Amino acid sequence: MSRRFLLRLILLAPLCLAACMEPSRDPTSPYAPGLDPRGEAVDPMLVGDRLLAAGEYELAIDAYTRAALDLGLTPKVYAGIGTANLQLGRLGQAEEQLRRASEAPDTPPEVWNNLGLVLVAKGQVEEGAATLRRAYALDNGASDAIRSNLRLALAMLGERPYDEGQEQEFQVVRSGHSVYKIRTANPG
Repeated sequence: MSRRFLLRLILLAPLCLAACMEPSRDPTSPYAPGLDPRGEAVDPMLVGDRLLAAGEYELAIDAYTRAALDLGLTPKVYAGIGTANLQLGRLGQAEEQLRRASEAPDTPPEVWNNLGLVLVAKGQVEEGAATLRRAYALDNGASDAIRSNLRLALAMLGERPYDEGQEQEFQVVRSGHSVYKIRTANPG
């Protein structure tokens, strides 16, 4: 064997051995743990929900898409993707996905609330108010956010003719996990 070959072998041996070792599980280590091939994958729906709560909407959509590979396009997957798109301001996509999520017989009130907010934001206030009424009924009036959204949507329906002094702008803002509210925008 040549000297060069032996020198390379000696230099590469520690790298090969390091690749075969188990990942570090030292909790005090500042480095991220290595990949554990025997570990179980985390539920992508749970990952999506956590990313949504953390404000990482694009990553949440990716996680819900991975969940769709395992579960199929279920109403929960559609609701997650639709909620993330609502927060990103993609109202057309959010409406389509939230409508699909609402086709399930056991659709939670939060999905109806978010669909109502999308419709109101798109200018379809009558349908949005009807959808928010449904969310309010399913929630038995327990959620202050849904009640407030319904109240503002109904106020938008009953507006008087255009008056510059009465003009108000509304914003859709997050008010908890998967729950959004309509608020009047502060003129500033």
